[in-house]
Amino acid sequence: MRHLMLCAALAATPAAATDDCTEDAMVVFDGSGSMAEMGFNQIGGPRIIEARKAVRDVMPDLASNRRLGLIIYGPGGVDGCTGLDLRFAPRDGAASRIIADVEALQPAGDTALTEAVQMAAITLDYRTEPGTIVLVTDGKETCGGAPCQLASLLAHDGPDLTVHVIGFKVRGQHFSWESQGSTDYVEAETVSRCLADATGGKYVSAETLEELIAALRVTLGCNVLF
Repeated sequence: MRHLMLCAALAATPAAATDDCTEDAMVVFDGSGSMAEMGFNQIGGPRIIEARKAVRDVMPDLASNRRLGLIIYGPGGVDGCTGLDLRFAPRDGAASRIIADVEALQPAGDTALTEAVQMAAITLDYRTEPGTIVLVTDGKETCGGAPCQLASLLAHDGPDLTVHVIGFKVRGQHFSWESQGSTDYVEAETVSRCLADATGGKYVSAETLEELIAALRVTLGCNVLF
């Protein structure tokens, strides 16, 4: 039922300006420690397992129709908030590289999503060139960034930049055993939704593998794929 509701919501969303895939896109991928959570928060297996499967499924098609780049945030820094890694700028035929990088990812660190999105925008030269950013995140900014402030800046300085946000298994603020089964807790939204709202992008919640695949297709895909 939830999958049908997601599909209906996506169908009702106006088509993004990037549907013809003539502009470059950056994928900003959450590699923070919470992607490896399991056994609580009503998650089941680690988020990264389904995320890897989704990337394997969709990237060969998506990358055959547009130039893609990749940023991963979370692991590899000198502290929890400095693990920001521009793996590569948009390029042709990026599917195998994106798949390999996500397969090899060992989640760690915190969620510096604001700085990661800003890095993606700069990589796209957003002030002078059109571009698309797709942020895949499981939660809120935890490194002191202000995503809504960045959203206003990007909308003002980069009118041809679109940011889509995929909230993957986002959970409410406070976990307790009493929250088990709570709809509000499970269906929470990340505050970074404002990045999509301010730039004319889509915000898509994904709770299952199938929903994450659909979300990646609708935010990165081209009309020719549908």
